[in-house]
Amino acid sequence: MARPRAAQPVKLLLGLLSGDPDLLRRARQLLVKRFGPTDVESPLWPFDETDYYAPEMGRGLQRQFLSFATLINPDRLVEIKHETNALEQQIAEDVVLPDIPRPVNIDPGYIDLARLVLATTKDRGHRIYLGHGIYAEVTLLYAAGGWQVQPWTYPDYRKPAAHAVFADMRARLRAQRQALGDAAAGEADADPAARPEAAP
Repeated sequence: MARPRAAQPVKLLLGLLSGDPDLLRRARQLLVKRFGPTDVESPLWPFDETDYYAPEMGRGLQRQFLSFATLINPDRLVEIKHETNALEQQIAEDVVLPDIPRPVNIDPGYIDLARLVLATTKDRGHRIYLGHGIYAEVTLLYAAGGWQVQPWTYPDYRKPAAHAVFADMRARLRAQRQALGDAAAGEADADPAARPEAAP
């Protein structure tokens, strides 16, 4: 019988979305206050792959990805999703834009050496329930030296430029894990998703 093992620490990832760069900066400040300093910040990219968010967020949206220097335990994802929902609501109440009920969107997730995981409140066939109304989705797998999209991967998570940012985040995680004495992290680029594991 295999014995349960504690999860290795992961890198907190947050995807920010807004049509107002000032609100993106404000959201970043609130997130840094809560989760500590960032270690990777993407540029602001036009979010023009879909108009899904237009009814509640308006048009001309911009996307930014942040990761944080302090590693987290992956079982905090549920708690963090509720915290970022509360921050979204706080910003909406502070700015009061009648035509834009959701001025900022904050999508939390994490990167480990084998995958990029996002938290969501929406159930789908490929998502796993974590508790307290939150589901997890493996949005990208890391294999064969790069990020592998899935049929359900969001368009903005498919972009090569985004993959380069996520690779930077992953490299920093790998270095941090090695510094913590994780010998397996040194083998991470030998395709962690494909390494043989013991039976469950």
